[in-house]
Amino acid sequence: MLIEEKKILENFARTIPQSLFGPDRVNYVLENIDKLSENEKLALRKFYNKLLTEMIEREASDIEVGGHGNGGYVWMRIFGNKERVRELPQFTTDESAILIINLLNVNQRKFLEQERNLDFSYTFFYERGKIHVRFRSDAYFDLDTLALNMRAINQTIRPLSSLDFHQNATRSMSHGYIKFGLSLITGITGSGKSTTLDSIIDHHNKFDPAHVIIIAAPIEYVHTSNVCLIKHREVGRDVMSFKEGIVQALRQDPDIIVVGEMRDPDTIMAALEVTDTGHKVFSTLHTSSATESIDRIIAEVHPNEQERVRNRLADVLISVVSQKLVPSLDGKRVMAKEVLIMTPSVKAAIKNNNTSEIYMMINQGGQQGMITMEQDLKRLYLSKKISLENAITYANNKTRIQQILAT
Repeated sequence: MLIEEKKILENFARTIPQSLFGPDRVNYVLENIDKLSENEKLALRKFYNKLLTEMIEREASDIEVGGHGNGGYVWMRIFGNKERVRELPQFTTDESAILIINLLNVNQRKFLEQERNLDFSYTFFYERGKIHVRFRSDAYFDLDTLALNMRAINQTIRPLSSLDFHQNATRSMSHGYIKFGLSLITGITGSGKSTTLDSIIDHHNKFDPAHVIIIAAPIEYVHTSNVCLIKHREVGRDVMSFKEGIVQALRQDPDIIVVGEMRDPDTIMAALEVTDTGHKVFSTLHTSSATESIDRIIAEVHPNEQERVRNRLADVLISVVSQKLVPSLDGKRVMAKEVLIMTPSVKAAIKNNNTSEIYMMINQGGQQGMITMEQDLKRLYLSKKISLENAITYANNKTRIQQILAT
């Protein structure tokens, strides 16, 4: 079967004029992919789904296809480690581009050609598991060659109770307990932010008769309305931007607004303003600590706006969870987290631009449900879930983790 698909790729690649170089070769494929017959397109799509099946069965979180850096191999991230999969076929950069572009519709191909990047979601039916599996996908250029990352979206949601939050932290994130305010889930790429956010949404969906609007790029896990009414709006498909999605949500009678990522000043300002109107807002940031999250939000806006944003953030912020996925002793990964709960002292520190004081407030705020990353790493080490080496490696504050491990 593979011989047939490889021949389709080779034959189409040979039609690319040798006079074309770099991105022009990719543009040729974008503009001529429809010269493949429907049967050829289907065969390539089925073959790509076999690669995704291999990914699922290896328990990989990500797959990388195409691009100069791949060296012709398909790469996967398996339990945190990125590695080439030598058992799978190798592809030239042209063949990889054909495989990737064959997954896209006409509008997506036009967007990729213009913007040189495309976020999209992809779904296929995993026959052995008898389920539809969704992927968050990003097509991009690597030294003028087309590359694709796909991340598997969890098909099951972990109960919020399994994430080991203090009951006060869980309450602060509950719309039933606090009807308004901003709660942030932060961490580097691949730290499980989306998984935690989905757990929070699912938690509400079990008991809270609220209207939830999710704005994301792309939509990952699709929730089924249970007690909650849940709407999904994908940026680029259902709405043009995060900012527009947030503004439009105000006319859609929401109780909870989930903003996939606060990635620019416009989105940050819109999220703060909608929280000011009395809504519960959840969002994510690419930061590694609670204090850094606060500083990042303020630093993202124009200096003339920073004082106003600082005061507004102090008034609407409810909680910050900063998390990491740490290699565990069983060869998998476990979540370590830092949790900040808003208290009068934290609010004053933000308003007075004394965010450097917040770490010690978290350190001493265990009774309020707070915990530093270093304290949680110590907890995981003492419970024999992670190694001493990884407890130190994944700490934000190396001096502090060594101090508390010695006590």
